[in-house]
Amino acid sequence: MRVLAIDQGTSATKAVVVDHGVVVAEAEFACAPTATADGGVEVDPELLWQSVLDAGRDALARAGRGRVDAIGLANQGETVMAWERATGRPVSAAIVWQDRRSTGLCDDLRSAGWAERLTAITGLELDPYFAAPKIAWLRQRVGPSPVITTSDVWLLNRLCGAFVTDAATASRTLLLDLDTVTWSNTACEAFGIDAATLPTIVPTAGYIGETTAFSTEPIPVTGACVDQQAALFAESCFAPGEAKCTYGTGAFLLASTGHQPTRSSNGLVGCVAWQIGKDTTWCLDGQVYTVGAAVTWLHDVGIIESPSDLDALGGTVESAGGVTFVPGLAGLGAPFWAPHAKGALTGFSLTTSRAHVVHAVIEGIAAQVAWLAGAAGADLGSPLTRLRVDGGLTRSRVLLQTQADLLQAPVEVYPSPNATALGVASFAQIGAGGSTALPAWKPSHIVQPRISASAATERLEAWRSAAEATLVLGA
Repeated sequence: MRVLAIDQGTSATKAVVVDHGVVVAEAEFACAPTATADGGVEVDPELLWQSVLDAGRDALARAGRGRVDAIGLANQGETVMAWERATGRPVSAAIVWQDRRSTGLCDDLRSAGWAERLTAITGLELDPYFAAPKIAWLRQRVGPSPVITTSDVWLLNRLCGAFVTDAATASRTLLLDLDTVTWSNTACEAFGIDAATLPTIVPTAGYIGETTAFSTEPIPVTGACVDQQAALFAESCFAPGEAKCTYGTGAFLLASTGHQPTRSSNGLVGCVAWQIGKDTTWCLDGQVYTVGAAVTWLHDVGIIESPSDLDALGGTVESAGGVTFVPGLAGLGAPFWAPHAKGALTGFSLTTSRAHVVHAVIEGIAAQVAWLAGAAGADLGSPLTRLRVDGGLTRSRVLLQTQADLLQAPVEVYPSPNATALGVASFAQIGAGGSTALPAWKPSHIVQPRISASAATERLEAWRSAAEATLVLGA
């Protein structure tokens, strides 16, 4: 079966053509968002749409002749926008998942006693990262008429006229009952949303509609999912405790909990991983908001010239020389859930060099991921025995080694840069009646820890102390 898989991400849209599990062509078009001084992160919806069209058409052209049997669409998860249901015309910018402008709204709901109730229903923390606070914030600005949905609903509507969202994306809104996988009237009440106006929830694999956006012949759209959950599927994290981390604009660690919905007691969130037919798989999720964004920051302030300097500079020193970095440039996600937190670089001395700063940024990213992995192990009842990883920053050998050291577990590198696309391609194939089996794969390499457990604990505790200090600074 031949599938066009579209990964609509934060800074670019990637499209790949997958033929019997093998990538035969790919294309990518930028659609980078813009940050504003008041904590906003926005992108033009028409830019998102055009990048989807351009990437899909270019990938198909590169693949050459051959029938395309199905299309799958992966999305950003928590990005929302207002649009006219009748015409599909955008009424607002797309408010990206990094946007912090609904922080005050979350503070008000927390003061009103909603935080624990919402977590009990949805499995999520009350935080501006998720969709519902941004929907409520945007509603105050666009009025009652346009619909406000996650970006996948709009894209699917433009592709094939449907008004749907998949179960995994719905679980990222703060509006879904995690146990029943249906919209929660109580959660909707908290945000002033009428559940009847929300899109229909569909499985991640199944027929949604047909589109002629990429060819004159209609192609069925049969797969849809959040990008991170699609990658979890591609990396074969099916059994409880199997986990992956994607290092992109942010870092996203997901651990499967199998067929059991789980509420975290250790600062993570529970959500739907995927739904195939009536069979639902759940997962735990934790986030580091600024990872690739932190590397961009290093470039913007003149510390590095390119991402390759992560190793070219950071690899020239054995440690950060006492410097500690907390990646709170857009607040801190799990396990802190502190949108007011600030980033921090501490521990400078007269001997501190650029190399030490770069190494500290690498270690700060790896340290927060290691805390997330520890939290997942605590929720699941046993430590993670390995972590599968993907994303652009996995090209950094220093990051991979530091991650393995702080995890005290092997890090297995996924052999393709297209984990998300391959995952949603698999959903589309299943949804079109194809095989449920993923192609066999092996890690491109495995990185083992090189430091002792006691040394790892000492470094993590030092990082945790610095992170907690930023919570006070940002309060």
